[in-house]
Amino acid sequence: MSDKVFVDTNVLVYCRDASEPEKQAKAAVWMAALWERRAGRLSYQVLQEFYVTVTAKLVPGLEPDAARRDVRVLLAWQPLPMDTRLLEGAWLLQDRYGFSWWDALIAAAAQAAGCRYLLSEDFQEGMEVGGLRLVNPFRIVPEDLG
Repeated sequence: MSDKVFVDTNVLVYCRDASEPEKQAKAAVWMAALWERRAGRLSYQVLQEFYVTVTAKLVPGLEPDAARRDVRVLLAWQPLPMDTRLLEGAWLLQDRYGFSWWDALIAAAAQAAGCRYLLSEDFQEGMEVGGLRLVNPFRIVPEDLG
C-alpha cells in the first residue's frame, strides 16, 4: 500500500473504544499499517471530531490530556486545513452524490490530500468518488489494498 489513505474520525475513535473490542483491534491494525507505510492522511475536521468524541461522548472517555496527546501525534500526518478549495469540493460532492455536509467535507479533504482511499464505515463501501475509493476498514485488511 503505497497510495495515501485518508482516515475518517470513526476509525480513530474505535482505536480508543474498549466497548467495541473487535473494531478496536481492526482499527489498530489499520493505524499501525498506515504509520509503518507513512500513508495516513486526515484533516483538522477529523482531529476536532475525534477530540470531542473521545472526551465527551465515549464511555469511558479519555481524559483531555490523553486525547490531546493523541491529536498531537496525529499532527505528523499534516492535517488538511479548511479553505475555499475544500469548501467548493465538498459542495460539489454533496450535490453530486447526496452526501451529508460533514461526509462531503471528509471526502473533499481526502481528494484534496491526493488520497486514493478513504477509510470509513460511514460511506457506501467500494464506491468511487472522483478517483477516491471508499473502503470500510472493518471488512478488509490493509494488505487487501496492495
